[in-house]
Amino acid sequence: VSVLKGPREEIVYVPCIYRNTGRKKPDFLATVDVNPKSPRYCQVIHRLAMPNLGDELHHSGWNACSSCFGDATKKRNRLILPSLISSRIYVVDVGTDLRAPRLFKVVNPEDVFWKCNLGYPHTSHCLGSGEIMISTLGDPAGSGKGGFILLDGETFEIKGNWEKGDKVPPMGYDFWYQPRHNVLISTEWGIPKCLGYGFDPNDLKKGRYGRRLNVWDWTTHTYVQAIDVGEDAAPLEIRFLHNPDAAEGFVGCTISSAIHRFYKTERGDWAAEKVIQVPSKKVEGWLLPEMPGFITDILISLDDRFLYFSNWLHGDIRQYDISNTRQPKLVGQVFVGGSIAKGGPVTVCGDEELQSQPDPFFIKGKRVPGGPQMIQLSLDGKRLYVTTSLYSAWDRQFYPDLPRDGSVMLQLDVDTVQGGLTVNRSFLVDFGKEPDGPCLAHEIRYPGGDCTSDIWV
Repeated sequence: VSVLKGPREEIVYVPCIYRNTGRKKPDFLATVDVNPKSPRYCQVIHRLAMPNLGDELHHSGWNACSSCFGDATKKRNRLILPSLISSRIYVVDVGTDLRAPRLFKVVNPEDVFWKCNLGYPHTSHCLGSGEIMISTLGDPAGSGKGGFILLDGETFEIKGNWEKGDKVPPMGYDFWYQPRHNVLISTEWGIPKCLGYGFDPNDLKKGRYGRRLNVWDWTTHTYVQAIDVGEDAAPLEIRFLHNPDAAEGFVGCTISSAIHRFYKTERGDWAAEKVIQVPSKKVEGWLLPEMPGFITDILISLDDRFLYFSNWLHGDIRQYDISNTRQPKLVGQVFVGGSIAKGGPVTVCGDEELQSQPDPFFIKGKRVPGGPQMIQLSLDGKRLYVTTSLYSAWDRQFYPDLPRDGSVMLQLDVDTVQGGLTVNRSFLVDFGKEPDGPCLAHEIRYPGGDCTSDIWV
């Protein structure tokens, strides 16, 4: 795939969140210098503050995709920033000045509510048609509902819903599509009004967290199949292999801490099989007697050779060789924080994987609060970037020092030959040092597209 030959990343965009930190400041989009030759390496060089409080910026996407690149008029000059809690959608101009994005348009929540009967927008992908499609977690009242908003790619006005027909899934979250197989598959996190304020173990076993992969017919926009991956699994990030002919991919289930491979069957429908299970650890001094790994983000390298994921609670990032997609092989692992470090409040009493609790993670003299969460890989596969915030209400609960000290961005060096991960000790972006106070940094995007934004058709 030609995009593999893209230039080395020099800046990245990272949404930074103030909701639930106790600081009455708007979320902002940070531009971070990641060029080691630059005098401002590892510094936030620009901040675009949003005009409202409490948005909870989360994920972002592009106005145009690699599939539109046959069209010379299409450029990746607008970044789409849906707000998970306020349901606003910001359109940011990154084309005028790559290093200093500016606000281009605000889509108001009432447009999302009234035109689509949806709310809590999450993942944004551009379509080959020039439109932008955004998945949602629920309806305007905060009940679960898996639907999709369509934005016009020129005016960024809401056109309406993508989905057609009476059947919709009970919840939504992330999605990926493969036109060559006439399919879109979406995932389910939970009911917004339940998870909105935090994680309550009493919500488990009551149908409030997701358990399905939802299969849609790409041409007719109709919901055709549900694949059950287990009660309260909470399947979050879903990634097809990048090869547009591939009829398979992987999904990370957070609460069940499993990776499932999904694939097209010989009958032409879709199925899933569990290919990785991160064992829970028996613990004392924590919310529950067993601590799951809590797989929150996953990605596949552009050459489809490696799968990466983060265990937000255990504190490790893992690299698997997926040359055989049915039998991923663990080839790299590194601990960068988490809840089970030595000397902390949690004692591990039973562990199927480790001989002893990992050491607390320090870099440049700072003890890193939280655990590894959002990840992004360089186009050549050699650098993995990591941030440590999941979602402000859960950050505050699982890692009370995270909103107080701020999250960080780290970078791991990847061995792309044998496999292997090592922390780059000279790289640290400390969002605890922001001018308006410590904030929570989330997803990482490169100008021009990356491993988790690009869908080839």
